[in-house]
Amino acid sequence: MSAQPPFQQPSRPVVELYETLTGDEDARVCKDIPDAACRVQPANFFVHLISNTASKIGDELASARLVLAWLMAALGAPAALAGFLVPIRESGSLLPQLFVAAYIRRAAVRKWFWVWGSVGQGVAVMLMAVVALTLTGAAAGWAIIGLLALFALSRGVNSVASKDVLGKTIAKQRRGTLMGYAAAAAGVVTLGVGVWLTFQASEDAGIGFFVALLMIAGGLWLLAALVFAALQEAPGATEGGGNAVTEGLRSLSLMRTDRPFRHFVITRALLMTTALALPFYVILAQQEGSGDISGLGILIVAMGLAGALSAPFWGRFSDRSSRQVLMLSGAMAGLLGVLVFALVTLGMDWAATHWAFAGYLFIMGIAHAGIRLGRKTYLVDMATTETRAAYTAVSNTLIGALLLVGGLFGMVAQLAGTAAAILVLSLFTLAGVASAWRLEEVQ
Repeated sequence: MSAQPPFQQPSRPVVELYETLTGDEDARVCKDIPDAACRVQPANFFVHLISNTASKIGDELASARLVLAWLMAALGAPAALAGFLVPIRESGSLLPQLFVAAYIRRAAVRKWFWVWGSVGQGVAVMLMAVVALTLTGAAAGWAIIGLLALFALSRGVNSVASKDVLGKTIAKQRRGTLMGYAAAAAGVVTLGVGVWLTFQASEDAGIGFFVALLMIAGGLWLLAALVFAALQEAPGATEGGGNAVTEGLRSLSLMRTDRPFRHFVITRALLMTTALALPFYVILAQQEGSGDISGLGILIVAMGLAGALSAPFWGRFSDRSSRQVLMLSGAMAGLLGVLVFALVTLGMDWAATHWAFAGYLFIMGIAHAGIRLGRKTYLVDMATTETRAAYTAVSNTLIGALLLVGGLFGMVAQLAGTAAAILVLSLFTLAGVASAWRLEEVQ
């Protein structure tokens, strides 16, 4: 982690394109980053944009919920192993962050953690493609689970480093816009995958197609790492970089001593129920419809459109008030769940068609994109340079643990029905809206 060379000033075309995309009339005006970082912000903006877009597209192409689940079934892996995919993918990337953050804080320049985290994800996904070509049955299943754990750990490193580096290199009221553009690109790719599924409904794509998806996804993560290595990051503070376990446990005390941060974590925990509810909408669509893959394709198209169309709006809105974004998007998701429960319970036939569920997923996709962008922007903007990595690690670790507990909502679906599970999750979401209303403004 050697000292950075002198920053290279961005060219005039880069500055002009930056000003066009952000609506910034003077790229040299920054609120909370040093002058040196401010002068190269236009160039760093595009480094963040390209690398984050590539990694988000890779995420969509290697979706644990869709691609990896299909792949394990096609390889004859035990069904029980497929049940570990989403918990390992989500919680596995969140739980270790509390301790990873202590190592990251030892480094004055932290972009390299993001770079190597992206390399780890790319290699893990490419090795999954190799597994698909060489193994079958339980051996293939366990190999994919192991590689997914490596993927998740690498992703956890990325998550801590990305918010910390973003806060050092991109000023307030630009971060949400940046994340919004990247999320929109990922939504477009999701749309393309859904369209392909819709038109290939009667054909077997073959394992080769999904192996190709994994190889492309891995290549995108490697591309993201290469681009991010060009980021111009000034050395920062290294306090809190002691023993990882000691510093990690010490960071947990933030939940007791830091009231605004504790309030944010509670709000985020309540609003995470939108992510837990999404699979239940898909299950309900299968139960109420014919269950053919064309219906799944329509749902994926709806989610892709939702992300592509709403993310830029939510990004700009988050730069003005991420608190209001959390309230509005949470209310959309919560009220929709209550409405869907009522329509299904009343037996409205028109409310149980593929197109109706596409509409539900479209609204949920918009709401979920708002919650994701709103809570990320809120966390980065409420933190300081000294607290940002710890805030990220503590909140992600706690949310990771709660996600595992969130699996209990499946029991609600089994005992009372899928629609009832959606209702219960929606009530938690509405409680999150009330909690967000009491948050302080940080923009």
